[in-house]
Amino acid sequence: MTASKSEENLKTAFIGESKACLRLLGYAEKAEQEGYSQMARLFRAISAAEKVHALKHLRLLKVIKSTEENLKTSFESEISVSENIYPGFIQVAEEEGNKAALISFSHARDAEEVHAKLYKNAIDHMIEERETSYHVCQVCGYVVDGQPPDNCPVCNAPRDKFIQVD
Repeated sequence: MTASKSEENLKTAFIGESKACLRLLGYAEKAEQEGYSQMARLFRAISAAEKVHALKHLRLLKVIKSTEENLKTSFESEISVSENIYPGFIQVAEEEGNKAALISFSHARDAEEVHAKLYKNAIDHMIEERETSYHVCQVCGYVVDGQPPDNCPVCNAPRDKFIQVD
């Protein structure tokens, strides 16, 4: 079945709002680093508004399903990205000699593989009704179930580079 023009527009709007949300968070971090806390708050506030828009579009597209279906979709997406997208990006970065991009893509690929495992394990957690905490490496995006390691297994960042996500 072919998507309607409105559905295509919702997909396009979702992508645009999602990008704006993250871009503005990046701008907020930079503003904080430069000592512009008021500008950082403004960027974060508008980022939050863009998130509202993106989620509204996503709900209208009926992409959000049951938690079990969402876990399965997320698992498949992580596998696809780590196996099909990042290897090509890595190859191009190697060919171009772009070491920074090569490291960024390699870290992301490796972290995505771990994300897939976490999704797969999450179904067991649902069945067991087990509570756990997650920590994210702020250098490469590696996620650990439980306490963070002394050093990130993907990028070797120290433990203090991990933040707990509630």
